[in-house]
Parts: sequence; C-alpha cells; structure tokens
Amino acid sequence: MDDFRILKAADSALVIEFGAAIDRGISDRVLALAETLTNAGLPGATEIVATFRSLCVNYDSLVTTGADLERAIAELLKGSRTSSQIRRLWDIPVCYDPPHAPDIEEVANSVGLTAAEVATLHAGTQYHVYMIGFVPGYPYMGDLPAKLRLPRRLDPRTRVPPGSLAIATSMTAVYPYESPGGWHLIGTSPVSFFDPDSAKGALLGPGDAVKFRAVTEGEFSRIRLAVERNDYVPESTEIAA
Repeated sequence: MDDFRILKAADSALVIEFGAAIDRGISDRVLALAETLTNAGLPGATEIVATFRSLCVNYDSLVTTGADLERAIAELLKGSRTSSQIRRLWDIPVCYDPPHAPDIEEVANSVGLTAAEVATLHAGTQYHVYMIGFVPGYPYMGDLPAKLRLPRRLDPRTRVPPGSLAIATSMTAVYPYESPGGWHLIGTSPVSFFDPDSAKGALLGPGDAVKFRAVTEGEFSRIRLAVERNDYVPESTEIAA
C-alpha cells in the first residue's frame, strides 16, 4: 500500500506528503526523496523545498506537466527510502545567562527546574534540523526534551533580537535576524545563521544535527566580535544521514 500522496499545489507545483506528524522517520523519507529528485535532474523541476512531513516540487509548466512530473516522482519513490548524503553536526555556542535569556527564569518556574538546569538540559541534547522556514535561515529543530516542552507564549513579541535561542512545543530554533516571534527565549547565540551574500545562504540545512554549547558572557562577546569581522565559523563535522 502506498504510504504517500501527491497533491497539486497551485498551477506549477506538486506536494508529496508522507504523514501528518513531526517524526524523524518521516523527515528521513522527505530528505531522501529531496536527494533523489535533485540527483535525477527531472526536466522542468525548478525548486525542491523540504518541510516536516512533505516535499514541494516547483516546476516550469512550459517544460513539463504536472501529470508527467507526478508519474516520474511516483516511479522514483519506489526506491527512495534512505539518504546517502553526508550531513553535518554543528557546535553552536549559546549564552544562557539571564541578560541573554529573557524567558529562562519563567520557563524554569513553569517546568519545575532552575534556570541552570534548563540550560544544562537544553545544551545536553543533540537536535535534528527538520526544515528551514518562517524566515530565511530559521531552523526548526527537534526534538526538545519532554521536560522543557511548553506551548507558545500567550503574548508574542513584535521584535525578537537576532541570535535569540527559542523553544516551543517539541521544537527549538534560533532567530537569524530581528523578527516577530511567540516562542520562549532561553539564550542567545553570537553566530550568524543567514548570510544573503553567500552561495548557501542559511548556515544550517535540513538533515543537519546541532549541539548547543553553553558559553560565558565574555566568550559570547569575543565570538560576536569575530563574527562581525567575518572571522568566525562554528565548528562542524560530517555525519552520515
């Protein structure tokens, strides 16, 4: 039995859905198909966008049709179960001290921990980048430890500073630049997560892994200055998908 469905999206895009949940197994299938379609070089396919549970394939309707593309994708899906792409494990510095973490005390009180325990628990987890979205470079990462899971804030902020480390539900993320936001802010990273002048744009990509490393205010300031001089890139290592 097919465990996916292909839907039309507007007049020049298809969406391939694999489920209705935020799930690592579903994410792996989405990313495996994204790799397969990229390598296949399907005529007319112009852009492939991965989400939590689906893949959007935009196409040029002057080159191909939705029906032809759907048949080609369905055929490729028969063998698209795992990804062989090498991804990266990133070491991301974060300052969890209260001046850089406006909501950490409130979060700690809500979950029955101290602020230091919240920071330790958050930094002690390796996260999976499910997708990039909301704004360019914004990484949706899971899975947050169950003890730290809270609903979004009742009073969203109109301005969240760049680098703010946030949590909500089962997710954690870092705001790449100033924007509105309704998640709980428990730290700040001095790292740049989006560079419009680089070929890649976003620092992280779907399928990458992230470990946050707690740093002092002094180290935070040192790294931020290095970032401003374009003299700092967070450490990363290759990992198998």
